[in-house]
Amino acid sequence: MSDKSTDNHISFTDQDALLFHQDGKPGKLEVVPTKPMTTQRDLSLAYSPGVAVPVKAIAEDPNAAFDYTTRANMVAVISNGSAILGLGNLGALASKPVMEGKAVLFKRFADVDSIDLEVDTQDVDEFINSVRFLGPSFGGINLEDIKAPDCFIIEQKLREVMDIPVFHDDQHGTAIIAAAGLINALHLTDRDIKDIKVVCNGAGAAGIACIELIKAMGVPHENVLLCDTKGVIYKGRTEGMNQWKSAHAVETDRRTLLDALTDADVFLGVSVKGALTAEMLKGMAPNPIIFAMANPDPEITPEEAHEIREDAIVATGRSDYPNQVNNVLGFPYIFRGALDVHASTINEEMKIACAQALAQLAREEVPDEVAAAYRGTRPRFGPEYIIPVPFDPRLISTIPPAVAQAAMDSGVAKRPIVDMRSYAARLQSRRDPIAGTLQRIVSKVRQAPKRIVFAEGEEEAVIRAASTFVTQGLGEAILVGREDQIRANAASAGVDINRPGVKIENARMSSKAASYAEFLYARLQRKGYLQRDCQRLVNNDRNYWASIMVARGDADGMVTGLTRNYSVALETIRKCIDEKPGHRVIGVSLVISRGRTVLVADTAVHEMPTSEELADIAEEAAHVARRLGYEPRLAMLAYSTFGHPAGERTERLQEAVKILDRRRVDFEYDGEMGADVALNADKMANYPFCRLSGPANVLVMPAFHAASISTRMLQELGGSTLIGPLIVGLDRPVQIVPMGARDSDIFNMAAIAAYNVT
Repeated sequence: MSDKSTDNHISFTDQDALLFHQDGKPGKLEVVPTKPMTTQRDLSLAYSPGVAVPVKAIAEDPNAAFDYTTRANMVAVISNGSAILGLGNLGALASKPVMEGKAVLFKRFADVDSIDLEVDTQDVDEFINSVRFLGPSFGGINLEDIKAPDCFIIEQKLREVMDIPVFHDDQHGTAIIAAAGLINALHLTDRDIKDIKVVCNGAGAAGIACIELIKAMGVPHENVLLCDTKGVIYKGRTEGMNQWKSAHAVETDRRTLLDALTDADVFLGVSVKGALTAEMLKGMAPNPIIFAMANPDPEITPEEAHEIREDAIVATGRSDYPNQVNNVLGFPYIFRGALDVHASTINEEMKIACAQALAQLAREEVPDEVAAAYRGTRPRFGPEYIIPVPFDPRLISTIPPAVAQAAMDSGVAKRPIVDMRSYAARLQSRRDPIAGTLQRIVSKVRQAPKRIVFAEGEEEAVIRAASTFVTQGLGEAILVGREDQIRANAASAGVDINRPGVKIENARMSSKAASYAEFLYARLQRKGYLQRDCQRLVNNDRNYWASIMVARGDADGMVTGLTRNYSVALETIRKCIDEKPGHRVIGVSLVISRGRTVLVADTAVHEMPTSEELADIAEEAAHVARRLGYEPRLAMLAYSTFGHPAGERTERLQEAVKILDRRRVDFEYDGEMGADVALNADKMANYPFCRLSGPANVLVMPAFHAASISTRMLQELGGSTLIGPLIVGLDRPVQIVPMGARDSDIFNMAAIAAYNVT
């Protein structure tokens, strides 16, 4: 291994890699209990005597293990180290860092818990017997880095003797992702899969899996030529053959890779650097499809291929080139879907479903997260974007449902899913903590779609968010700006806005401009504004125009903020829209961490609230919590807890509690208290007089500074996701995104505006 790794344009030394694995707790995994283990009662329930109850239940019904243990979400990553990455046979112990890494990917991308097991034997039968009896511990087995042909024997036998999915990712993962790319490449070149001629160079685990899968998808057996280091595998060849190669031998007079590739449509390379030469590529059919998947260096680079054939579509195994064939697009999501229906195996139908879902996803408009993976260049479906990227957030809600449905349709699902749409929504929340909270909002809005104004309608991110708003069925999107500029930017972004539900409002061209100016003048004439001032603001400031649209009832809600400071945008909006009677305008942020959601207020409006204002903020925040589906338990936060230490600021909080007492509000509240007491049941138990029945889920901060600093700090430190601040208390729903927000953030805020959290 070299001192420097230049793959993917990321540079680090060997020492960097060692320190990464050594720092803190060695390795990349730890075991964390999912239940509290803090009291004697907890321990009694977790172990003796409480554990006897689920033991008896499982003894009576083995399927109950999926309900009462980790089995339903646990995969074993198992290897003997006989084919580690591109390093060869270095043994079981040396494979452990790779297997730990694989387990991390399972968790990161699909929330599948995983444990690595390194089996110290090179004997096939010993390996099989070591694994076969582990079935009760896991919901699935992921075999990894096992040399061919041993991997074929091991997987086949384990699939026969185990009633859970057994999947050798080195074979099938590569095949599935390549198949997804092939589907799209055939679409782009107007080919029928039944007519293409395919050459696969490399007759190991991945190569054979590739051709087996594409044959299952419709490529005729006689149209596939498999090659190894000795040339074409043809009927009658004896040198270097085995039963797996023989299964793909065909009647042909072609003997070399050069012969095989003459007039071929597709090259699948899982071999070595440089295997595909210029002469070979020149002899292929028009619009050749090249999957050069050798690692770390492909059989031919995209630059080399395009220099020879400009009409070629090229994919590789590297992330520094377009169209990366990356197994992480497959295995986490395949197991997610298989586990969730308690599948007994992963069959061809499930693999094909995964490939087809991946192919379809690549054809859709991409969000900002995908653009970021392309260093800011937004990919569009075409020759250089036929395969989704690994960090596409839509994978988790797209691939597992397709796999699960295929398992159900093919009869290998033991626990079918009834509501696939709800399942997809739950999946989204497993990877993205925001999604669980927002899913309820989106579902509600779909039932009563709204008209939302996107004030900064010329911005590409806003155009994409507006398009998504409409395609998600949430209502009508109104883009404010110059029509020619909006259409030009939409075309540049690859977004189709020529669809029902997308409208454009140009203030200068609108017949409503005069009446909007009159509306604004009536509100501001006693605040130093002249008629012409109001006309100018209406004509030139899109936030004024959008706000008046909402105030006048020409739209149901508004989202802005991408190009304007938060406080400036809010000031403009409040000149057009009043507070809702009986409410106070505040900012509420949602902090989501480790599956726990807490509302924090006020994070946007009141710099140093009085006791009366704190009580108002508390009522407003509790109202928002209920609108979002949470029963509020509200804590007034301070640096002190119930009078210790005392101070002027804590007195304001104490008085706010008394005001709430006098108002006889209908939610739990107490204070003042420290954040640790508010959020920790054990620490709260030290104050038995505390009125809260459990940890707080609504936190009222003593000042804007504390609220803003603490929420932003949590977000930047990692482990927490922040939504907001949400503006509540206005008479019409308006939301402001942070400057520079992504299209997904803008969409989320538009959905919240349509839902109206006030």
